[in-house]
Amino acid sequence: MKLNLKIPEHLKIAYHEELQSYRHHLRHGHYTNAWHHLERTHIIGQSYPIEHTYAHWLMLKFGLMQKNVKEILGQILRLLVGGWKSFINHVPTGNTGGSNVPPMKKMPIPRDIEELFNKK
Repeated sequence: MKLNLKIPEHLKIAYHEELQSYRHHLRHGHYTNAWHHLERTHIIGQSYPIEHTYAHWLMLKFGLMQKNVKEILGQILRLLVGGWKSFINHVPTGNTGGSNVPPMKKMPIPRDIEELFNKK
């Protein structure tokens, strides 16, 4: 079993770029675009406990800001188990992390992120 402790540098850079885009759009009230970048942050970081948990924390905060009960409850559930699943490398690749998709559903990975994953 592979344990994922530390995100590779090239993924860390991409993860932080997506976070920066999320924050930019959030500051300007572009909530759909902000959420899109938060989902991309989740896809990039979901195999690493710290990054995965942080993405869900931000999704919970976003849900609270939007007063979206379904998102809030879904993120609380994901916060309870997501980091552990990352630690043991048991995550559904491509899953965007929102409560609008089942937590263990594999999803297509955007091409640019797939290319990042293929870099070693």
